[in-house]
Amino acid sequence: MYTEFISSEGLIRDAAKSLKKLDIFDEERPIGVQIFGSDIDHMSEATRVASSVLPDLIDINYGCPVKNVACRGAGASLLQDIPKMVKMTAAVVKSTHLPVTVKTRLGWDDKTKNIELVAEQLQDVGIQALTIHGRTRAQMYKGEADWTLIREVKKNPRIRIPIFGNGDIDSPEKALQNRLEFGVDGIMIGRASIGNPWIFREVKHFMDTGCHLPGPDLVERIATCRFHLMESLKWKGDKLGIFEMRRHYSNYFHGIPRIKEYRQKLVQAGNLEEIDEILNSIQMLENDFVLD
Repeated sequence: MYTEFISSEGLIRDAAKSLKKLDIFDEERPIGVQIFGSDIDHMSEATRVASSVLPDLIDINYGCPVKNVACRGAGASLLQDIPKMVKMTAAVVKSTHLPVTVKTRLGWDDKTKNIELVAEQLQDVGIQALTIHGRTRAQMYKGEADWTLIREVKKNPRIRIPIFGNGDIDSPEKALQNRLEFGVDGIMIGRASIGNPWIFREVKHFMDTGCHLPGPDLVERIATCRFHLMESLKWKGDKLGIFEMRRHYSNYFHGIPRIKEYRQKLVQAGNLEEIDEILNSIQMLENDFVLD
């Protein structure tokens, strides 16, 4: 597992929001703290702060494509300045006793797919593993992820560190297929787990047995949704916690017939009491629901 990515600027200013993201629980291990930033000295200082909470590793995000990150010289923006990326990575490695890993993309755009060079140089300055998302920054999350260059990095005789693939893994079949076809050491799953935390156990079971694990029933979906909601309120506060949960309801109840009207009510609900009442209504209809 990884924390939500944390701004180096927020960490060194003791920003409450950033420091909150450093809370680690034993059941989450092994866990990495993922940081991002544009200033090398600040990234070094943030690494020391993050290391003090004793995660299992430090991860650098050189992959985030969103405007307010990349256009400030952080995230995927570093793919336009490989010397700075390498220097920053070396500084982070020297600032911690923990293993350092990196998450990045194929390149900035189709004309600059430089991931093979990036992989070699980051390995040379001491990273312990590399995760590659099979798109460029210019692609954002559009189109289909291209894993062919990820395979080339893995096949490079100079590369000794584990290489993990990322992008479009949304089913156990695709996870196994991509691992075998592209020879990666492992798979990272991000967006497909939103509202569907069961994907990890389903992928593991399928890789181990070749058989599908039964999906969660309605009782488990509702229980997990409730737990997620309460944790969201605890950590984010009522207003933000309820707002951020709205993106998860569709996936928590995906595939359940006649759920549309209830899902719409959940998205519109403005307080815990309303949401709880709607979830109770869904729970009462358990016997009428048959999963697709």
